[in-house]
Amino acid sequence: MRAKTLDENDLKKIRSIDKVRKEQRKQAIEGDVQSYTGLLLGSGENRSIFESALKRTDIVQYMLVLTGDLIDDVPALATALIKHEQPFQPFLPLLKQSSNSEDPIPLLASYTLASLLSEAVVAHPKSSPEIDEALSKLYSYIATLSTTSDPELQDIAVQEYSAVLRTVKTREQFWKQRSETLGPLFDTLRKATGGRDSDSTVYNGNSVAASVRSLAQSNIKLSGVSLKLLYHILLVVWQLSFEGALVGKGLDEDHDIVPLYTQLLRVSPTEKIIRLLLGTLNNLLSANRSTLMPAALSARLPSVLTNLKSRNLTDPDLVEDLDNLSSIMEEYTKTQTTFDEYAAEVQSGHLRWSPPHRDASFWRENAQKIIEEDKGALCKRLVEILSKDWQSDKQVLAIGCNDVASLVKECPAKRQQLEKLGLKARVMSLMQDENEAVRWESLRAVGEWLRYSFDK
Repeated sequence: MRAKTLDENDLKKIRSIDKVRKEQRKQAIEGDVQSYTGLLLGSGENRSIFESALKRTDIVQYMLVLTGDLIDDVPALATALIKHEQPFQPFLPLLKQSSNSEDPIPLLASYTLASLLSEAVVAHPKSSPEIDEALSKLYSYIATLSTTSDPELQDIAVQEYSAVLRTVKTREQFWKQRSETLGPLFDTLRKATGGRDSDSTVYNGNSVAASVRSLAQSNIKLSGVSLKLLYHILLVVWQLSFEGALVGKGLDEDHDIVPLYTQLLRVSPTEKIIRLLLGTLNNLLSANRSTLMPAALSARLPSVLTNLKSRNLTDPDLVEDLDNLSSIMEEYTKTQTTFDEYAAEVQSGHLRWSPPHRDASFWRENAQKIIEEDKGALCKRLVEILSKDWQSDKQVLAIGCNDVASLVKECPAKRQQLEKLGLKARVMSLMQDENEAVRWESLRAVGEWLRYSFDK
């Protein structure tokens, strides 16, 4: 006060709620809500305490802690704050005060903003410029926090995400910024399963013994991610999954969410985590049956659900989601032929080593149909898939080349048609790919073309 950082009235307000019981603090604020709102956010010509004390980091830090507590403990103040003309303005500059992730002021400012926004988005579900700006900047800051190597800071980040993801609006904005928000979360989820392994027998089901070995390794590596952090990340994705129609296809294409979650179901030790995994899959598969079901089948989700049903599960929400998912999968598999499964997988835009790709009898029976069905729609979709670089999942290119080889082998008379689509040129270019499996499968595809050319 002597340095004129705050005046006598401000000092009295702070002293009246400092180091007192919660109930006493609540009564003091409820008796003069507007004055405390003005202290924290400013009113008229009076600046916010955060602006007037900007050069005093100790005061700013203290007031951020106090404000966070008040938002949580005094609903009347929280309501008054979000009715202010600029409820978030004093806190946004503090997010950029330091680039050090361990600096307390940006960290505390993000917590306060998250608490304030969680109230604001429920009270004002319609979009507003103030909320949009604050959400975007908060998400960007939290995203940087989630990329640190400190698990505790990562956990703070995902808990702040979770506090805000309460409405359609906040989930849509989170999805818009998914390149920065979601990537680090899925990196941690993959770490919990031992990382993505495109040749994993857990996905392919080629060998029981190998599956057991993969499962044991995954259990060991699950301990590399704390169950608390894992739970909070899964909670964020579960909240996002309520916008299943919006996010389902992207989560599949960018993060292989169905095989990843199926693998997590295999290794998860607690019902709390299993409940979130099943709840998320239930939301996503219910809203994206045509695009995500092929991934569920190739990941052997039905057998995982059957194993779960044999366990003594007590959580009623978990059991309900398990029963619903099992019904969805059973209904889908009853109506699908092998060709339907393959076609749905190609149309999904993301190939996996599902059974048809290596089944010689499947290609003998269906190659002609694949080429001719709907004026070559499946082959055109295959061209689109192979045109991408798939830097994070090279097996897609290997599978695509495998399919091209099978088409040429079974339908040599259609070589020219396939070549016009650009398939021959693309598989030839992939002979120089950095990935060994891609090079091998592309060489095999080109070999089929050359074999029939020489035979002719």
